[in-house]
Amino acid sequence: MKVALIGVGQAGGNVTERLARFDADMGFGAVQGALAVNSAEADLQSLEFVDTQLIGADRVNGHGVGADNELGTEIMDADINQVLSNLDGRVTSKADAIFVVAGLGGGTGSGGAPVLVHHLQRVYDVPIYALGVLPGRNEGAIYQANAGRSLKTLAREADSTLLIDNDAWHEQGESVEDAFERINGKIAQRVGLLFASGEAVDGVGESVVDSSEVINTLNAGGLSVLGYASETAAEDSSDNLRTVMTVSRQALLTGASMPDVTSADAALLVVAGRPEAIPRKGVEKARRWLEDETDTMQVRGGDFPLDTDRLGALVLLGGAERSSRIDEFMERAREAKRAQEDERDDPADQLTDERIENLF
Repeated sequence: MKVALIGVGQAGGNVTERLARFDADMGFGAVQGALAVNSAEADLQSLEFVDTQLIGADRVNGHGVGADNELGTEIMDADINQVLSNLDGRVTSKADAIFVVAGLGGGTGSGGAPVLVHHLQRVYDVPIYALGVLPGRNEGAIYQANAGRSLKTLAREADSTLLIDNDAWHEQGESVEDAFERINGKIAQRVGLLFASGEAVDGVGESVVDSSEVINTLNAGGLSVLGYASETAAEDSSDNLRTVMTVSRQALLTGASMPDVTSADAALLVVAGRPEAIPRKGVEKARRWLEDETDTMQVRGGDFPLDTDRLGALVLLGGAERSSRIDEFMERAREAKRAQEDERDDPADQLTDERIENLF
């Protein structure tokens, strides 16, 4: 699946850079072009592997918008023609889809990404997807409220929004910097392998996944979730029957980008490894298990021939918004929004009410 990537905001730029690096290091050739867009100049200067574009210079002078996602929306809307012009040559006819990548808790990413997706839908005749990173529970009320508004808008504008929950892959005792670095690495590996499905073939599989199967799964609409797990493979495929089931279960139940999401409108199972190590009966058994677990008959499956000593399973769920974990996050966002409104209702605010004129 050949894609063009546009990272918006600090997190979006960092994830986009890691994805582009992973694709280049692996030699997949799935990423056709990558651009990072931000209102904070310092965040763009730290990126070395992707092209960059500063927006909002006349409003914030390259200093970013903080956590003000309404300002992030305004800045992207004002500079949208510059951004679209900068995509010439980066979004080519080879691209099967465009992914807009953003952290949904901050300002530029959460405010700007939905605006960009909206305008890309008007210009390009390929699917426009979002890859959104949700803030963890401990990242502050303003980030929860921002992410709730951003996610609700992205779900309306994008053909599908692939969600990454920071809490899913965060380990206790990690510093914030270490956690983000490791999480970005996990995103790059998992999403990078999904992009590469059907593109990089080191052998001839029995049923190789192609880009249309990824797109059809994502186009189930709404929200999507990606899971991954791998184990060391045996030399002979007959010895890997149990391994395929194990990694498929782990990918969905313990390795998903949004934990506890098992209900979906469509699903895709990709088994990656050396063709001679992939057991056909094991893949079919895992696919039937995925049908039962996700309660959908639209389960696609196939191989990703890859020169590795491991056997991996990617599980992509499309139309996965019916989830207790997503309900829990949206309720957290609503509570954060209500708390912000309650703060503005502080009785002390009557002393600064602009509707009452000052004496002088």
